[in-house]
Amino acid sequence: MKKIVIALSVMALMSSCVSKKKYTDLEARNKETQDLLNTATVKLNSCLEEKAGLAATATALKEQNQGLISVSKDMTILSTKGAQNIEKALESIKEKDLKISRMQDALTKKDSVTLAVVTSLKSAVGISDPDIEINVEKGVVFISIADKLLFKSGSYEVTDKAKGVLAKVAKVVNDKPDFECMVEGHTDNVPYISNGVILDNWDLSVKRSTSIIRVLTNQLGVKPEQLIAAGRSSYVPLVANDTAENKARNRRTRIVVLPKIDQFYEMIEKEMKKQQK
Repeated sequence: MKKIVIALSVMALMSSCVSKKKYTDLEARNKETQDLLNTATVKLNSCLEEKAGLAATATALKEQNQGLISVSKDMTILSTKGAQNIEKALESIKEKDLKISRMQDALTKKDSVTLAVVTSLKSAVGISDPDIEINVEKGVVFISIADKLLFKSGSYEVTDKAKGVLAKVAKVVNDKPDFECMVEGHTDNVPYISNGVILDNWDLSVKRSTSIIRVLTNQLGVKPEQLIAAGRSSYVPLVANDTAENKARNRRTRIVVLPKIDQFYEMIEKEMKKQQK
């Protein structure tokens, strides 16, 4: 820039000693040079502005890149944790599947035992009497005997005919010392008139249960520790007490056979404890 000013000054000083033509040429060149200088200055400023913009963009990109790197690290951590959680979930599912499998095996074994008991009882009792039912209810074997085969009306003394049926039941129970039997007495809804010994249907139902238990233990050799006495009065009827026939159905004694129930629940408890460890 200084050189150009000096040159112009020199040209001014020499204007007096140069021809007009040369002066005009020098002046044109000076203008051309000035134009070039202005153009170069404009381009320089433009480049500087562009450089500043690119620098800002580079800084922004660098920050963005750093953010992406940070996010990538977080994603890696999350992915690792996710994989660990999935692995734990799969292990939990495997444990539950194993538990379900063991429970199903236990239930299958219990069902097999129950079925064997039913078959054994039916075979041993060997009676095809509509007043005697041998069945399974809620996984438990029971023998339901109409009271007319066991007792006289209003009485709790076991008949001789009933002793024949009970003898066959006792044989099955004696062959299976692990069993427990609950003897349930049931009445109809006709109120029992107290005779001073028996107060009501509750007393009658329990008294009939204990009478059968005494026959099983005293005469048929069943171990007392295998037997449970229970009376249900009229509160668990099979049918409505609205006819004489229905009342006769509701007057019954049910012998509930519990095959290896303690062992079964013990097996379940052991499996539950295993799962909690």
